[in-house]
Amino acid sequence: MPNLETQLLELYIRLGCGVLLGWVLGRQLPKIIPVYVGKFLFWVGVPISIFAFLRQADLSGQIWIAPAAAWVAILLGAGLAWIWIKRQASWIKPTQGSFLLAAMVGNTGYLGYPVTLSLVQPQYFGWALFYDLIGTTLAAYGLGVILAARFGLGAQSRWQLIQTVLINPALWSFGLGLVLRHLPLPTLAEQSLHWSAWAVVALSLVLIGMRLSQLSSWGSLQQASISLGIKMLLVPLFLGICLSLLGVTGPPQLVIVLQMAMPPAFATLVLAEAYNLDRELAVTALAVGSIGLLVTIPVWLLLFGA
Repeated sequence: MPNLETQLLELYIRLGCGVLLGWVLGRQLPKIIPVYVGKFLFWVGVPISIFAFLRQADLSGQIWIAPAAAWVAILLGAGLAWIWIKRQASWIKPTQGSFLLAAMVGNTGYLGYPVTLSLVQPQYFGWALFYDLIGTTLAAYGLGVILAARFGLGAQSRWQLIQTVLINPALWSFGLGLVLRHLPLPTLAEQSLHWSAWAVVALSLVLIGMRLSQLSSWGSLQQASISLGIKMLLVPLFLGICLSLLGVTGPPQLVIVLQMAMPPAFATLVLAEAYNLDRELAVTALAVGSIGLLVTIPVWLLLFGA
């Protein structure tokens, strides 16, 4: 299958070069630099890319299926994780909380966007966007906050983390992009917006590499592997088949499955630190999942990419 091989080669080159560059920079530059890069992407870069890609996205048809599938995937992952937790009598609550979050919330933004844009035409980017913003983002700082507060010991109030949803510039950019997506712009402005959006995608990969270079803990491997098996294998496989039975096939199905199969989000580490959950488990799941994604992507393309 030369087309599949070419797709994977191009994707791995993009992911590998971006993350590797970030890894090297993360080892050489002051540790505060990734913080500044993350803030720039959060407040400026990602909102620009959302606004730009929305102008190319096709939002017709049954795009509402994407956020609905996101919530089903999140709740299914949490349910399967909870069933496993009930069998582990020795796990303390902070470990249970990190395990639940790792099985629920994926990196559908910084990692899911470039993967989707590399493997599926830009007009289907709206499906990834709806999945991430209406599904993952709200779940991470909504249901995720509730669970973190329930299982953790942190002193940070729920309202402080809920505020991150209300002031999230990505959500505001999403709304503005929907309203203005058909507004004609000068050719130069349109081209500048397009290239800026792709530059943000590349910078997000660099940031992932920089953050991974600073992860020093690889403990809790067995627990992390189980949560990743739920998050990155069982849930996308089962729901991907369900989508086929419901008549959702082609690029929309592939986008949803890829978003479901993303490794744990950095938000899981943020919540683990804020609420004193099992940080070692959160770090290990994040790192191992990011590496494991290279193995699982060909599986989803073979099963749902036809």
